[in-house]
Amino acid sequence: MSKRFEICLAGSGGQGVITAAVMIGEAAAEFTDGLYAVQTQSYGPAARGGSAKAEVVLSTEPIDYPKPMSPDLTICLSGQAAEKYGHFVKPSGRLILDDFMVQEIPDVEANIYSLPVVTTARDVIGREIVTNMVALGMVARVLELEQVMTPDAIRKAMLDRVPKGTEELNAKAFDEGYKIFKASQSHHFQ
Repeated sequence: MSKRFEICLAGSGGQGVITAAVMIGEAAAEFTDGLYAVQTQSYGPAARGGSAKAEVVLSTEPIDYPKPMSPDLTICLSGQAAEKYGHFVKPSGRLILDDFMVQEIPDVEANIYSLPVVTTARDVIGREIVTNMVALGMVARVLELEQVMTPDAIRKAMLDRVPKGTEELNAKAFDEGYKIFKASQSHHFQ
């Protein structure tokens, strides 16, 4: 990993992007040696339905500025999020867009993936509320590819934080997201 890796998760309130970002930060702090993490968030006036954005900065050195300057990975779970935040992804970075909610693909120089995040949660797992865990599985695969942290560390942090009794449901969603991103790596827009 280079010294700093920046992540932006954006969507609508209620999609759990803030919870997912907190889990990434906790995975870095609790289950990964030699990694610093800072997590920030912002959300619109209406918690559910308004816009929500959460960011995580991971670094091998102490973090002097807590906000991403040019995210290495951006995930947009709504059209509004893609319009608002999709353009900030680093040219060599990855932009993951929900293929159902995002109709307009931002014109950026990044590696763009249009993937079934929401529909996987809704149709494969059977609960749209785990959309964030599907996205988190995708983040885990990217962080593994970039040699930032293991999927196991993120999975442990996720299982520590989800409500008791929902571990199996959330783990299934996480695993599906991981598999989808792994399978789609050769099928992205450029």
